[in-house]
Amino acid sequence: MTTSHARPLLGCIADDFTGATDLANMLVRGGMRTVQSIGIPGAESAGALAADAIVIALKSRTLPAAEAVEESLAALAWLRERGCRQIFFKYCSTFDSTAAGNIGQVSDALLNALNADFTLACPAFPENGRTIFRGHLFVQDQLLSESGMQHHPLTPMTDANLVRVLQAQTSRKVGLLRYDSVAQGVDAVRAKLAELRSQGVGMAIADALSDADLYTLGAACADLPLLTGGSGLALGLPENFRRAGLLRDFDVATLPSVSGGEVVLAGSASVATNGQVAAWLEAGRPAMRIDPLALAVGEPVVERALAFAQGAAGTVLIYATNTPDEVRAVQQRLGAGRAGALVETALGDIAQGLREQGVRRFVVAGGETSGAVVKALGVTLLQIGAQIDPGVPATVSSGDEPLALALKSGNFGGRDFFAKALKQLAGDVR
Repeated sequence: MTTSHARPLLGCIADDFTGATDLANMLVRGGMRTVQSIGIPGAESAGALAADAIVIALKSRTLPAAEAVEESLAALAWLRERGCRQIFFKYCSTFDSTAAGNIGQVSDALLNALNADFTLACPAFPENGRTIFRGHLFVQDQLLSESGMQHHPLTPMTDANLVRVLQAQTSRKVGLLRYDSVAQGVDAVRAKLAELRSQGVGMAIADALSDADLYTLGAACADLPLLTGGSGLALGLPENFRRAGLLRDFDVATLPSVSGGEVVLAGSASVATNGQVAAWLEAGRPAMRIDPLALAVGEPVVERALAFAQGAAGTVLIYATNTPDEVRAVQQRLGAGRAGALVETALGDIAQGLREQGVRRFVVAGGETSGAVVKALGVTLLQIGAQIDPGVPATVSSGDEPLALALKSGNFGGRDFFAKALKQLAGDVR
C-alpha cells in the first residue's frame, strides 16, 4: 500500500499506551493509515513506518512533570525530523492530571518548541459520554468530579472545571471557547479563537457536545501547529488533509490474521473494567485474581497464574481489578506506587509466560497494565485495525511472530467488551 506523499502528515504524542491506541483508532476511522510506536521508534523500525499518521505512545501521564516534558520533547523532535505537518498531543478524555501536571506543562513545552503561541485543549469524546459545556467536563450525566474519577488511585479528578484545572498547570492565560461559538460553525470558531489570542490567551478549553462539534473544531484548527485533546478531537483532522489533496482513500483497517491461544489481563480499577470482570465471572468463565499483598510478601503468584491458565478449560481472565475501597486499603498498606508497580510487573511477567505457552492474542484492560504488558512482550510497533468498541481498536504487532492485541483504557468498553474483543482478534467479526 502506498500513499500520495513520502512523509507522514500527522505526528501524535500520547501520554499512555491505551490513549495512543484510542487516538490511532480514531485516525483509522477517518481513513488515515496509522502506525503506533511504543516509545520513540529506533532506526530498525524505519521501514515499517510508512503511514499517514504516526502515534508515539509514551508512559508520561503519571511521571514527574520534568520527565514527562523531556520525553514529550524527544518525541516531538523525532516527529518533526520526519516532516509531520501538524502535531497532536493526546491525553485522556477525563483530563487525568494533577495540580503538578502534566497536561499544562507538556503543552507549554511543545508550544515553545514549535515557536507557537496558542493551542486548543479539548478532551471531549461524546461517543464515550465525555462532553464539555461551559468548560465543565461531564462523564455521561455526571460532572467529572462526581463520576468515580474522584477516586482514581493516581490522578483523582476532584474539579470538573477544566479552565481552572489547566490554569493551575501553566503560566499561560487559559480561556474558554464556549459552545455558543462552536454551534455557529467553523468561521465563528476561527473568529473566536482570533479574539482569544488577541486577549493574550495561550490555551483555550473548547466546549463540545457532539461529534459534529468535534468536526467543527478540527476544521477550524487545521492551521494550528499543535492541537491537544482526547482522541475525539482527532475526528476532523483526516478530512483537513483530504481537502488539501494530501490523503488518498484506502481500506486502512484490514489486519493480518493471528492464530494461537488467547487471554484477558485486567489491571484497571475503573468502574467500566469492574463491570467487565463481573460480566466474565457471571458467565462462569475461568478467572483468577492476583493479590498485591501476596505479591508483596513474595508468594509465587505469577507461577500460579501460568499454571492456572495452562490447566483451564477455555480462555482465562487474570485480573487485579478491585473496588475503589479495596484498592485504597491495599495502597494504605503498600503505598500507591508500590502497589501499582507490583501488579503491573506481575501482569507483564504473566503475559510473557503465556506467550511462551503459545498465547498470541491478548486483551488487556488498563493503561498502566497495557504499558507493562507490551513492554514485557517486546512490542515496539502496532498496526491499527478496525474498532472493537469506541476508543478501542484491534491491533497487530510487527515482527516475525506477530501478536494480536486489544489495549483498552480502564474506562472504555461495554460490559461485554472482553468477549467481543476476543471474537474480533480471532477474526470473527460477525
